[in-house]
Amino acid sequence: QVQLVESGGGYVQAGGSLRLSCAASGGTFNNYAMAWFRQAPGKEREFVATISRSGRMTNYADSVKGRFTISRDSAKNTVYLQMNSLKPEDTAIYYCAGAQIRGTLPTRRDGYDYWGQGTQVTVSS
Repeated sequence: QVQLVESGGGYVQAGGSLRLSCAASGGTFNNYAMAWFRQAPGKEREFVATISRSGRMTNYADSVKGRFTISRDSAKNTVYLQMNSLKPEDTAIYYCAGAQIRGTLPTRRDGYDYWGQGTQVTVSS
């Protein structure tokens, strides 16, 4: 069973960048598709990006396409989310998630079995 720990959140002005990291332990990292979700105050947790076990397939929410990039480093058992051109509406708690799946990458919350504790991202206008 994998454990996930996010880091890299913080406070940034609109137009700035942040890189989130999610370190995995306790499982075979390459067996897991990984994803990022986010939850703003008073809103449902929403899909941001996902990456396949091999790293060859990715998928993004329309709201972040062209601005965010998900990647993974198997040597470090870590998945990243590079966030550029940040907007105030990107403010949320960002969660890392994992699932032992092959094929189509889920974009729903219930497609993932393992979750980190979250890291806060705040974008000021």
